[in-house]
Amino acid sequence: MKKDIEIAREAKMLHIEEIAQQLNIDKNQLETYGKYKAKLPLTLIDEEKIKNNKLILVTAITPTPSGEGKTTTAIGLSQGMNLLNHKTTVVIREPSLGPVFGIKGGAAGGGYSQVVPMEDINLHFTGDFAAIEKAHNLLSAIIDNNLHSKTRKLGLDPRTIAWKRVIDMNDRALRNIVIGLGGVTQGVPRESGFDITAASEIMAILCLVNDLEDLKKRLGNIFVGFTYDKKPVYARDLNAQGAMAALLKEAIKPNLVQTLENTPAIIHGGPFANIAQGTNSLIATKVALSLSDYVVTEAGFASELGAEKFFDIKCQYGNLKPSATVLLVTLKALKHSAGIDLKEVKQKNPDAVKTGLDNLEKHIENLNHFNFKPVIALKNYEFDSKEEQKVVVDYLNKKGISFAINDEWSYGGEGAKGLAEKVVEAANSYSQEYKPLYGFDMSIEDKIKTVSTKMYGAKDVEYTAAAKKKLKVINDLNLNNLPVCIAKTQNSLSDNPKLKNRPKDFVVNIRDIEIAAGAGFVVPIAGSIMRMPGLPEVPAAEAVDIDKNGNITGLA
Repeated sequence: MKKDIEIAREAKMLHIEEIAQQLNIDKNQLETYGKYKAKLPLTLIDEEKIKNNKLILVTAITPTPSGEGKTTTAIGLSQGMNLLNHKTTVVIREPSLGPVFGIKGGAAGGGYSQVVPMEDINLHFTGDFAAIEKAHNLLSAIIDNNLHSKTRKLGLDPRTIAWKRVIDMNDRALRNIVIGLGGVTQGVPRESGFDITAASEIMAILCLVNDLEDLKKRLGNIFVGFTYDKKPVYARDLNAQGAMAALLKEAIKPNLVQTLENTPAIIHGGPFANIAQGTNSLIATKVALSLSDYVVTEAGFASELGAEKFFDIKCQYGNLKPSATVLLVTLKALKHSAGIDLKEVKQKNPDAVKTGLDNLEKHIENLNHFNFKPVIALKNYEFDSKEEQKVVVDYLNKKGISFAINDEWSYGGEGAKGLAEKVVEAANSYSQEYKPLYGFDMSIEDKIKTVSTKMYGAKDVEYTAAAKKKLKVINDLNLNNLPVCIAKTQNSLSDNPKLKNRPKDFVVNIRDIEIAAGAGFVVPIAGSIMRMPGLPEVPAAEAVDIDKNGNITGLA
């Protein structure tokens, strides 16, 4: 089988103006980046059309470290729906260079279900991540300049500043650093660190705003820290929001590209789901819903992470009304949930698949909490056995759950037509209305407990002294009405990555809570999750190369 990059390079791409024509976008409304990429104006959003069109979410069971292919499934599904003459656009997140050069490789789909130009999308794309990084670090520089100032000091207490710097790379050496060393002319020495750009509050803000004015307001609402006399300081107090918004003038616009089968694809924003809200931008979703009858999107990692945040944060803020959900299942993920070592998940093991059904059952239950009966996409790999597939098929038939064996990786839209038929049927027959897990008027503690008990299956929640102190700060700042965006490991339903399958009788430990007032949520930190990943022993970067003619190899 050809490698992803080889398949992508052979694609017969249409000029981006032709892709825009499929969506009835005039070419004069495009801001083109070469032949195959373009920025779209926010004026394309039509709230009336949004109400009449169908939004479909793709999520997954607990994944293996390399991921199960939600992006590939979403792309393949959109291609299959278009083959069935349903006007469909796929809307996904932009890849971060951290995973691209880390353990996962690229994030533009795979096989015959990819978005192209693949190399561009995986490497820098239209510069959105760079703009977010610069806007974030501008605020960092302004904060440190105010500490150093002799005449314009706000009296910021350096010990209370939680705002770090960001870089779009996995770099564990930058997690905790000391800055301002070298004497009085070099700044004020203090402890700080770096997060990965995808974890930046600027990224979260960009993915939840409605327009430039909303962006500027939210940037001004970023909580920086306290003065020595305990008064809160926000980015607006430093007059930072205008310049930050100016840096994001182009980044706020979603990006139009295409799939291998020339299906329109909108890519915008890239927050991780284990440490942020894990979904593409609200603007991109609304643009797509204004232009297509059906929109397929995805949310990071499994249902208890990306899907929960999609429903409870993005949909509530954006007043979105999803019509269907797709739950991606792979046999290797079921076996891994059953405790099978990663090196052995491709080996035939029907008993392990049967054990892993407990994990699948929990994720189905999670989507039921939001009023959805998911359509199961059972991904077909060449190493999967019919006997193993039968274990899952028999389970789904017994439960009366709609499913399709999906082969979008090998056959593109043709391999996803069966799934597409089931999803269109589910979306068109959906007569209920999705319901969030909680309302914003609940206390922060109740929101955390609701998510932990219903989504993770925990019996209780406990807080460290530091987390309890943050709860008081949140209350004092009148931020109790914000939703919670829990940062948690993706490797388990619990906050302990070692607890596999469907853990029970565990307690979620909240060790800290970060305030993201600009984004409009608080971030409880569960377990040992970190917001700056490290590279694996053998990083994917070692396989990436470029020849004298500019041809890139090694991207996956």
